[in-house]
Amino acid sequence: MWTYEHSIETDAMPEAIWRLWADVESWGAWNADIESIQISGPFAAGAEIVMTPAGQDPVRLRVAEATVDELFVDEARIDGLVLRTVHRLDRGERLRTRMVYRMEITGAAADELGPQIGPAVTADWPATMATLVERAGG
Repeated sequence: MWTYEHSIETDAMPEAIWRLWADVESWGAWNADIESIQISGPFAAGAEIVMTPAGQDPVRLRVAEATVDELFVDEARIDGLVLRTVHRLDRGERLRTRMVYRMEITGAAADELGPQIGPAVTADWPATMATLVERAGG
């Protein structure tokens, strides 16, 4: 398994961050790497998201779990690998919100391919998360 995690603390309220997460078709406003994105139905477990990163082929994601104002998990299946991304909101210090993104890549070739694929997928997380919390009022 290959893993990576990045977190930041913000004064933005969890509800404000959740509203931005739940508005999937507007993710491009705070994630510069998204060329286009669509969701099939409401933002909830079972929903399918088709996201096209800039200059790349579309990626199909499935929302595996969603708990309002707390977390959502999306999964992509690519070449025998499962790329699972946990987006979580915790209480930080002094009642601040701690936002955590965690990627886990599993599958038969995860030890070999994870270090190649993972850093490319997660490279923009610090900037993307900073823009997200800024838009959320943090």
